[in-house]
Amino acid sequence: SSGINAEYGGMEEFGRLMDASHNSLDQDYEVSCKELNEVVGIARRVEGVLGSRMTGGGFGGCAITLVKKGAVEELVRVLGEKCPYSKSFSTTAGAGATSWDEE
Repeated sequence: SSGINAEYGGMEEFGRLMDASHNSLDQDYEVSCKELNEVVGIARRVEGVLGSRMTGGGFGGCAITLVKKGAVEELVRVLGEKCPYSKSFSTTAGAGATSWDEE
């Protein structure tokens, strides 16, 4: 197998990199905010979450969280309870970019 799982240490390592990236965006670049840090911090404490970080242009906005399938409902529940100012939804990764002939 190739991709994240085989070449780069698996999804756990990907989650650790997401965490490190958020920490850098917050501490080194100072483009996060209190509310977004709270969402990311709460998400990280839910069992089954592998990593969480801000996404987008910074200064508020969105977080993306890598979570095991079995923990999705709990993550959404906890965020809804502890961060009522936020909205949460789940999605899955697709097959990625593809190309096609326009004939």
